[in-house]
Amino acid sequence: MTTLLYLVRHGETDWNAQRRIQGSTDIPLNDTGRRQAASTAVLLERRRFDAVVASPLSRAFETGSIIAAHLGLGAPATYAGLAERSYGDAEGLTNDEVLERYPHDDIPGRESRSALLARVTETLGEIAVRYDAGSVVVATHGAVIRSIVNAAAPGTADRQHTPIRNGSVHSFRWDPERFHAELVRFDDPIDDVSDGPGRYAFEYQNPLERRS
Repeated sequence: MTTLLYLVRHGETDWNAQRRIQGSTDIPLNDTGRRQAASTAVLLERRRFDAVVASPLSRAFETGSIIAAHLGLGAPATYAGLAERSYGDAEGLTNDEVLERYPHDDIPGRESRSALLARVTETLGEIAVRYDAGSVVVATHGAVIRSIVNAAAPGTADRQHTPIRNGSVHSFRWDPERFHAELVRFDDPIDDVSDGPGRYAFEYQNPLERRS
């Protein structure tokens, strides 16, 4: 049976605001991030959900907890495979600092994209089996979402100016036979249209996407 997965990027942290690379570093939400999570929870109340799950990193877990509480669901179960991509020695740096220190993109300790996609796919499959035929909110991270979006619909999230903003929602149907996620909507506005597969056009933008 098909399981619906709604991947939510965590709310803002101080490092987000400073444009610092977080990766596996555990940086908590700031007050703006908590407000963003609450706004996302209000958006999601338009649908019925069976559970909320989350990355174990505190910024995602708190985002999931805020959403779960608003939806009247239990605290999120955590999955290590939902954690943000590790950026190795680049963590804590700004993009400009990374370019200065690693001009050839050879960042020590950075997790490969293929390794990231493999663990994320395995984890989403595990979640889909656990909540078979259900609807699940998945509180996670930008690189995690980008990896699964591009696997489901290549090129969708690779455009230079296509942000995956804090608090945005991206919906998928999990195909158990192919062990594959089908993109329903990139930046899902959670409206009647977004219930149909393949509707991920950029002209339909979640209001949260327009936040600064």
